Amino acid sequence: MCRKQVFQRENQQVTPKTRLIRLAAPVLAVAGLLGMSVPSAAVTTTYDNDYRACAGRLLSVGVTADAASQACATALRPRDLSLCVADINKKTQINAVDALTVCRQARRPKELATCVVAISKNTQGADNLAVLNYCGRSLLPVRFAQCVVGLRKEIDLAPTQALDTCIDGSDRISGLTPASTSPTQPSGGFSPTFETQPVPTTPNSK
Repeated sequence: MCRKQVFQRENQQVTPKTRLIRLAAPVLAVAGLLGMSVPSAAVTTTYDNDYRACAGRLLSVGVTADAASQACATALRPRDLSLCVADINKKTQINAVDALTVCRQARRPKELATCVVAISKNTQGADNLAVLNYCGRSLLPVRFAQCVVGLRKEIDLAPTQALDTCIDGSDRISGLTPASTSPTQPSGGFSPTFETQPVPTTPNSK
């Protein structure tokens, strides 16, 4: 059987339905690719969206719509920011507006909230704003809280005294506070500890 006869027989076996399927296949493939490139609508309608979760949580604790939108839009981790504000507001006597101001400045908002809540419980709510500000100043807020709580458990320290003592200690550990210099040593000079007198040279033997 010649090649031409085989081709004609194959064409005779193709039904109209088969032809329709063959024509529709490329169109369906293109439609599928376009559908894959369009973002899923569910992302914008559920709380999987970090920005929606942030805004909703801030509104629920009394933050205004304008403040919530600005805070969430500029946050590196919007969900963590809103959790920081909500935890402080619900577990201490600090209002959401004050908490938001400090949480927005924190590099680790969740750790900041842990610090504020832990110290507030330990100090029974005394000096709430001071606790918020001290935790915000610390580079290691959880460690700072452990210092305050730990010292007050064993030593009779007033809350403010414990805050001052621990923030000074954490600054020294972090290298933020320069080491104190002795009165006889210039603050900007270099004082070597080795012998500075020249070593006498031995004459060359001839």
